[in-house]
Amino acid sequence: MDLMDRHEGPPRGKFIACLAAAVLTGTAVAGYGIATFDERPPWGTDIAYEGGYLQAVRIRKADVTGQRTRALLAGECASMQRTGWGGDRAVHDPAAWVSGCLDGAANRPSRNQGLVH
Repeated sequence: MDLMDRHEGPPRGKFIACLAAAVLTGTAVAGYGIATFDERPPWGTDIAYEGGYLQAVRIRKADVTGQRTRALLAGECASMQRTGWGGDRAVHDPAAWVSGCLDGAANRPSRNQGLVH
């Protein structure tokens, strides 16, 4: 074989068949994922928890008197979620949002920190 010989690659028909099979497989996997989870992502509980946690941490850090933080711990987290303060993140799992809010208000570490949780 001469060094200048050109490699032609797979035949065009075989390439198109493999490409079509890959596209079909990808479409089937995507269809299964959409059918299984609908509009809720599989990690929706984590999203809701972190949303509540971050909301409470922001409130706690801005609260100079400590009055708002005490109110969060006394039940304001649940009322905030009911009135829509949780936003799109709370929709995935409202109870997880409230749990994250309470953890953030109490200055506990997030349950989702670390490599294994």
